[in-house]
Amino acid sequence: MIRITAVDFTAPRFKRELRAIPPEIQRLALIALQDLVRQPIPKRLRFEKLSGHKNPSIYTVHVTPNHSHKASFELVGTIAVMRRIGTHKEIDRVP
Repeated sequence: MIRITAVDFTAPRFKRELRAIPPEIQRLALIALQDLVRQPIPKRLRFEKLSGHKNPSIYTVHVTPNHSHKASFELVGTIAVMRRIGTHKEIDRVP
């Protein structure tokens, strides 16, 4: 079972993309990302490990109820280091 104890929001690209999305989606995204540290991780986030990428520890979660936006992160130990946030299509193309 995957255990996440903290979320790291300091990556410049993640911060830039977070500022670029509408305020309501920002709010929903921050709530969803804080929920990553809950055990178990809520099913509504649709937590999934990506396959077929160079780095095997990349995961995504849906951050809006209608699944229009996703966030990707790398799991380093028990810390989720945020990589990107954007539309479902953007994140699926380049997580």
